[in-house]
Amino acid sequence: MTWQKQRLPNDHPPVKSGSIGVLLVNLGTPDGPDPGSVKRYLKQFLSDPRVIEIPKLAWQPILRGIILNTRPQKSAQAYAKIWTERGSPLADITARQAEAVADDLGESVVVDYAMRYGSPSIEQRLTELTEKGCDRILIAPMYPQYCAATTATVFDEVARVLGEMRWQPALRFVPPYHDDPAYLDALADDLTRQVAALSFRPEVMLLSFHGMPQRTLEQGDPYHCHCHKTARLLRERLAERPEFEGVRFETTFQSRFGPAQWLEPATDATLVAEGQKGTKRLVVAAPGFAADCVETLEELALEGRDEFIEAGGSDYAVLDCLNVSASGVKMIDALIRRELSGWI
Repeated sequence: MTWQKQRLPNDHPPVKSGSIGVLLVNLGTPDGPDPGSVKRYLKQFLSDPRVIEIPKLAWQPILRGIILNTRPQKSAQAYAKIWTERGSPLADITARQAEAVADDLGESVVVDYAMRYGSPSIEQRLTELTEKGCDRILIAPMYPQYCAATTATVFDEVARVLGEMRWQPALRFVPPYHDDPAYLDALADDLTRQVAALSFRPEVMLLSFHGMPQRTLEQGDPYHCHCHKTARLLRERLAERPEFEGVRFETTFQSRFGPAQWLEPATDATLVAEGQKGTKRLVVAAPGFAADCVETLEELALEGRDEFIEAGGSDYAVLDCLNVSASGVKMIDALIRRELSGWI
């Protein structure tokens, strides 16, 4: 049997294929530190049923009638305190993480970043990657600890976008890495470096994770367990180092929102309690955040300092997230290379 090569029509557009893409995804940020931008961001973020697990008929009137008319002004003030010439710290750091990983992987892989809420969107970046010929794409949610409100909603949005594509790429996802030795070693090395550079020796270190409603734990979400496992394994590594000799570690949860019961102990309440009972020197690390953001740069570094000092403390520091530190980039690169196995 003789096969003839199919002839394409003269107006057939050129099609790129055969490339591999990597997309780092973080939570999101408003486009600017103004109430209008914050309102648009919060509307998208707080309308996600994975984030707010309340029936829409009950939640949307509260969101549109109260929260979006009051919270944007306050949140904009917080963002204004940490905004830089390069814009949102979270978006800037995530972009630089993608650039660093791209440099390590070389021209064989196209690396980019996206925000789950806000810009650049997952839809925009997936479209751009496929247009560049990426028919195999690795999605890397930058959340060490799994939570339905973070990790799962990335999957939801990727699935929604692919549901509208005729030619879909093959996909892989970086799994949660809360107990991965590469992650824990990177944290231990970077936190040791930062503590050694402080002008004081801490008595207490808070390991502060983003909070979640208590009901997420009761419904089977593994986030609470992942956070405590990270904290335990990290404490074991740090306790062996002279910089942490005699330091007491506490695991807390920050960023409470709304009247519901949240995971405890709360970071803000713990800072006050530590100051009141005589702790003078305290440091805070936020191992659940891959990049510094408003929750670390404003809530912990500014509000947290005021709470601790007013309660009687004297020396206070919030340590940087892994960001684009040498340890952090090495860790991300190791995770990406592992999940690209067989593709590169």
